[in-house]
Amino acid sequence: MHNIGKKDFFIALGKVLLHALFSLFVILSSIWLCFALWIQQPGSVLTSQILIGLWISFACSILGIYFTQSVFSRGKDSIIYLIILALAMLWYFNIPAKQDRDWSPDVANILSYQRDGDLVTIDNIRNFEWYSQDRFQERWETRTYDLAQITGVNIITSYWMGPQIAHTLVSFDFADQKPLVFSIEIRKEKDEAFSAIGGFFRQFELSLIASDEKDIIYTRSNIRGEQVYFFPVAMSKPAMKALFLEYLSKSDELRAQPKWYNTLTSNCTTLIFDMVQAIDPNKLPKDYRLLASGYLPNYLYDLNVLNPVWNMQQWYQHAHVNPRTSNFNQLKDQSSAHYSALLREGLPRSTPPAKTSP
Repeated sequence: MHNIGKKDFFIALGKVLLHALFSLFVILSSIWLCFALWIQQPGSVLTSQILIGLWISFACSILGIYFTQSVFSRGKDSIIYLIILALAMLWYFNIPAKQDRDWSPDVANILSYQRDGDLVTIDNIRNFEWYSQDRFQERWETRTYDLAQITGVNIITSYWMGPQIAHTLVSFDFADQKPLVFSIEIRKEKDEAFSAIGGFFRQFELSLIASDEKDIIYTRSNIRGEQVYFFPVAMSKPAMKALFLEYLSKSDELRAQPKWYNTLTSNCTTLIFDMVQAIDPNKLPKDYRLLASGYLPNYLYDLNVLNPVWNMQQWYQHAHVNPRTSNFNQLKDQSSAHYSALLREGLPRSTPPAKTSP
């Protein structure tokens, strides 16, 4: 029986591990590139299909070789693979986000504003009247808000894909004006629909919508049938004002330079976290629930920013919007003010905890 020395054993083991790592790299990078080609469709659908077919054939050829032969026996193929992959990545990461596409009407306009001290006048506030997902009356408004009159902040979570994933919106209450909701969303074109996979591959630009509550929450709870929850959160008045201004700052960024939406790293929840971090870097600890956005309310409860009068299970029960608004289109009063009142019905206002002396 042939005896192998320790040195030779570790060399052989290293080659096996290198085989496995390279094979895994080829598989994962090929999956990524095929999805990128399918979503982006450079040239045409047919061109994309041809490129995908050629790439799969090339990748399979390399995998077949490296499952049976020495890792260094086809070094040229490895180099060719890496060069082509590098060129593909260079193409992909230089695809520019744009402002001038044929946008869906609900994201066609970009908010703009003028500020004079605490007075902020916002243009292109969306206040559509929704009859179905495809039927609506367009209405874009201009409103003036006094930041000294902010009285509350609310986190709204809308569940559309199971309990782990929710769209997150932030609503601001004012003593002298209707509430205003900010929502970070995809900016889809007229012929597009949301795709979580497409959101990983630069299919959608990023959009910041300022909206009336009856528009942007009603369309989720009553038109789309999503399960919506409304949570008043505890924030100091300076923090509420700073968060509002962060949204305006984000609108300036997107107006100056459009950006891509990313399902995981640049979405409705992670960007809210980034804005709060910009206000106070020590305010929010990082947590997996910032990615699994459906559990964001539990995260807020653990941070003591929800009123402790209820436990989390009771909060979900009382914060559920759908039961309170299910027959809204049959009510005599279908005003925006009445809808906002129904959202808050029976919910305790959360107040910032009193500061204690060190």
